[in-house]
Amino acid sequence: MNFAAQFLYSRVLKNRSPRDRSREDEDYDPFWQRDDNEIKKQDAPALCDLHCCKDGPIRNGLIGQKSPSISPERLKDFGEEDYLNGDVKTWEMKIVSRNEELLRDALSRIPQSSSRTSLSSSNKLIRFEDISAAAFKIQCGVQKTPCMYSRLSKQYGMDIYLKKEFLQYTGSVKERGVLYLLTSLPQDQQRKGVIVASDSNFSMAVAYHASELRIPVFVIMSTSTSPARVKMCREYGAMVISYGTTAKDSQTHARRLAQENGYLYLEEEDSAVYLSGLGTVGLEVYEQVPKLDAVIFPAGGHCGLLAGSAAALKHLNPHISIIGVESESFPVLQQSLKAGHPTEDQACSNHHFYGDVSGLCFGSNSLQLTGKLVDKVVAVREEDILISMLRLLEYERATVDAEGAIGLAALVAGKLPELKGKRVAIVICSGNLELHLLQQCIARALTLDNRVCRFSLVLSDCPGDISKLLEILAREEARVLDIKQERTFVTSELFTVEVTCTVETRDKIHAAQLRNALLERYPTAAWTER
Repeated sequence: MNFAAQFLYSRVLKNRSPRDRSREDEDYDPFWQRDDNEIKKQDAPALCDLHCCKDGPIRNGLIGQKSPSISPERLKDFGEEDYLNGDVKTWEMKIVSRNEELLRDALSRIPQSSSRTSLSSSNKLIRFEDISAAAFKIQCGVQKTPCMYSRLSKQYGMDIYLKKEFLQYTGSVKERGVLYLLTSLPQDQQRKGVIVASDSNFSMAVAYHASELRIPVFVIMSTSTSPARVKMCREYGAMVISYGTTAKDSQTHARRLAQENGYLYLEEEDSAVYLSGLGTVGLEVYEQVPKLDAVIFPAGGHCGLLAGSAAALKHLNPHISIIGVESESFPVLQQSLKAGHPTEDQACSNHHFYGDVSGLCFGSNSLQLTGKLVDKVVAVREEDILISMLRLLEYERATVDAEGAIGLAALVAGKLPELKGKRVAIVICSGNLELHLLQQCIARALTLDNRVCRFSLVLSDCPGDISKLLEILAREEARVLDIKQERTFVTSELFTVEVTCTVETRDKIHAAQLRNALLERYPTAAWTER
């Protein structure tokens, strides 16, 4: 009997058309849905099915299947699985007038579990609930980076914890805001795609996460962009187009392409969605380090990380000190806070080194949050940033850029003496330092830290004089890096040679001892100042 049943069932499957079989096996693609008319023609539901679906829209091509709603008893058990499986219905409402009847009708159609945030709320200050919602939504798309106790604590007399956001996939904290921004886009806009125009960490994050979400993404870069950046962006999955010689040319071309093709032009701004995503750093720091006294963030023009994280930390503990650090060369944030509005007259001539810290102040939302919640903003020199990069490389084995090291630079420069003996967290937000800049930065930092010294002196051109100099260097435990002899272009006596020597020392005290020893033996020795 069972054999007969299986035989008849196989005959029925053979007689079916391939189109019917493929339609049942077809996977649902959230970005490329079939036309509604085609669905109605092919899968006409029964009358009872239509009544079952009247409470909500048909999703995922499942006719007659009603998505379960969340009852109050299920709220405590609500988790990520319910959200990802599509069991939760979200609603958005935009009030366009103060008409009480229209508002009453709209509220009657919207359940109590409606979403409170939307992309249209970009002109409102973020709340703690917005940051919590962002943390829940992006938890599977970004790394929960460690916040570890640093060996630098003894050197600076405080308990230092480093929040290592440079360990994100693209090497930047910007992934948090970008992922929340992309997942908040309407589905029709996700199908059309997005476009950006810069070589910043923001563009890298958009390229990677848009590709992961299967959103078409285009990146317009100027012809002066580093080839390594272009290659990296293409490897993330974006379509990279080189256009124009300046960033302004690329932005103009990107806006034109967005208008002609329906792409959404994205740029780093202080919308509520983007700031909420960045603010999740504050939630993690508070969770990972108990009894915090202060948290140090990079500031500058792009202070979204500072503003968003301050909103989270001040809500959880108003007694935590929030400190922002920017460069003395362009104190954009300090001047904007003093003026009460974003300033645009600051320009940076070294954008490749400073990165996003050198940008202009991009909005009033982050500026208002900073003025209201941030306790202190300090400025540091370029020399302090270079030395902090060297400290992180030596003590933490972390290769970071200026934006990532500027928080530690405030401690290197001694700008925060009130934090002595306290528990401090520093956000290391970026590690995208290009290789040619890395070599220059480390060499310069070693010189500033009195770890590499250079001097010149005149010796008689006789056998054994160079060896006597090397004996002094060996006795003082200085390592010779380079030594040059000049006999032709000298202004001293005949049969003399000018020797220029580059040596490595341990620290400032060791360099001073070597200098005194050389001056005692060679009074005319000239020390090259840094």
